[in-house]
Amino acid sequence: MKRLIAGFAASAAILAACAESTPYQRATAGGFGYSEQQIEQNRFMVGFSGNSLTERQSVETFLLYRAAELTREQGYDYFRLIRRDTEAERRFTGSSPRYYDRFDVFYRYYHPRHGWYGWRDPFWDDVNLREVTRYEAMAEIQLGRGETPDSPDAFDAVDVIRNLGPLVRPPVQ
Repeated sequence: MKRLIAGFAASAAILAACAESTPYQRATAGGFGYSEQQIEQNRFMVGFSGNSLTERQSVETFLLYRAAELTREQGYDYFRLIRRDTEAERRFTGSSPRYYDRFDVFYRYYHPRHGWYGWRDPFWDDVNLREVTRYEAMAEIQLGRGETPDSPDAFDAVDVIRNLGPLVRPPVQ
């Protein structure tokens, strides 16, 4: 009995670990996380893709944090957001319980216009719908050296890392 309970506890722990939002990590092929593509010497496309449990604010925060990290890695002091966009992919998932055993009652009912109808109960069949939203943020950034320009699209990389660092959650090992 103790082994059975331990097995259930281990299974529950594994499932709970799978049901987490995307941590701040490099994206694997077709996976979730950050990515970047160099366009020119001082220009990059940066992106962050989250799973359906990752909130929009987290996706956008991780994008800015990666832009700041990349700026420092390349030896620059600030970055400018040239273009920025966050896309939401929405879909609906549904389930309908179908329990068939030898005690289920199956019947048909008569509709005057269509005749005999269905092998189900329209009042008892439940359909559960759930909206699933996944966010992906992309930005084109231009890196620069020296003092950060006084512009709303320019960000000091050190300040961004310092201020957003506490919000960034690395993957659990």
